[in-house]
Amino acid sequence: MNYSKLYIDGNYVESNSGKFIEVENPSNKELIGKVPRANEKDVNLAVESAYRAFKVWKNTAISERIEIVEKFKKYLEENLQLIASIITKEQGAPINFSKTTQVQNNINRINAFIEVAKKFKFEEKLGVGIVRYEPVGVVSCLTPWNFPMGQIIQKIIPAILAGCTIVLKPSQVAPLTAYHIVNGFEKAGLPKGVLNLVTGKGREIGELLAGHPLVRKVSFTGSTSGGKEVGKIAIDTVKKITLELGGKSPAIFLDNTNIETGINRVFTSLFANCGQTCVALSRIIVLSEYKEKVVEEIKKQYKNLVVGNPMDEKTNVGPLVNEKQFNKVKKYIELGIKEGAELILGEVPKKPEKGYFIKPVVFDNVKNSMTIAKDEIFGPVLSIIEVKDEKEAVEVANDTIYGLSSAVYGESKKANKIAREIEAGDVYVNSEISDAYLPFGGYKQSGLGREAGVFGLKEYLEVKSIIS
Repeated sequence: MNYSKLYIDGNYVESNSGKFIEVENPSNKELIGKVPRANEKDVNLAVESAYRAFKVWKNTAISERIEIVEKFKKYLEENLQLIASIITKEQGAPINFSKTTQVQNNINRINAFIEVAKKFKFEEKLGVGIVRYEPVGVVSCLTPWNFPMGQIIQKIIPAILAGCTIVLKPSQVAPLTAYHIVNGFEKAGLPKGVLNLVTGKGREIGELLAGHPLVRKVSFTGSTSGGKEVGKIAIDTVKKITLELGGKSPAIFLDNTNIETGINRVFTSLFANCGQTCVALSRIIVLSEYKEKVVEEIKKQYKNLVVGNPMDEKTNVGPLVNEKQFNKVKKYIELGIKEGAELILGEVPKKPEKGYFIKPVVFDNVKNSMTIAKDEIFGPVLSIIEVKDEKEAVEVANDTIYGLSSAVYGESKKANKIAREIEAGDVYVNSEISDAYLPFGGYKQSGLGREAGVFGLKEYLEVKSIIS
């Protein structure tokens, strides 16, 4: 795969900047590729290509769009191992996690989007009129590095099925996977201009796309601070906006019920991608009388963590994505100790020699007022917060600017009651299983809008009433 060009109007083209961004393997610090550092002229060409293509693509039959997406899905299935290895090399996720969560789960998401599109009524009678759902237009998709395939799939699949055209800007940290997605759609026969790829620095390209007058919608996944900036720029031209932002998600343990299941869910969400997951359950909130058993289970499951080479199938915790992220997480661990939390598992990491590895850290005796309990660390750092009763558990869970994900473990009736009091986009109740048809998104400063299923499809549609 040639990563040294942009993909605009159905062709791989040189960037007008003549500059490149190097991509590093975080497990060994080796350079594994370089991508163009696009400039404003490149962005304009990509948007104009998408704008021209939209005039035709919006009128294609939904059956034609579905057929192309199904061919693309087949490409992913046939190249699962290759794409998973690219994700592991550029982002650091353990290879088994890349194969299952990063690739296979997104094939499942595509299946869900196809089924939704087949059943969706793009025109229906309502009252004295007709309601039509029409594609919004040119969409800029700004995606992060932590799930370099998943966050692209969540955006471009519903956009394409809706009849929109796209300018995709992946993270400069992990941009290589995006090229394989573009390659898959090219092989699937997607018409030129429907999907365009520009790579480059986040703020440089992101702000240009957010403010471009021909772009009608911006879909952004990333930090809350980044989302606020993108949103401010996009609102100047009153674009539709979807923002999937940060989280500081709680897992509440109400009693002795399902402690093993709950800790397994916490570990999977927090440690499988080395803490670099927006929905990571990074705060355990436990009633005092059950804390000892929760800590016991944490220590038991912690023994199963294997930190190391992410290409080794025995590894279940890989490196952080780069030196900047490593230093950030290290400072938070040091701050947690300084704030008075008790480090019961893990250690303060030393200077990275061969890769950006940090052994997962667990803090006990954390107060929700501590920085490590409030900030999204985006690293393998778990906080245990003790509370006296269910009421305090809910108060602590909701005492955050975020509201993306959460979990409750305990007796079923009681746990389901608590779930309805938590301010978050999703709540896992005695469960570890997700569903590609369910909406994904957050309350408060965790974002605007929803992705996945029919909710994700509607994000790329305008609603029109025809009265005659």
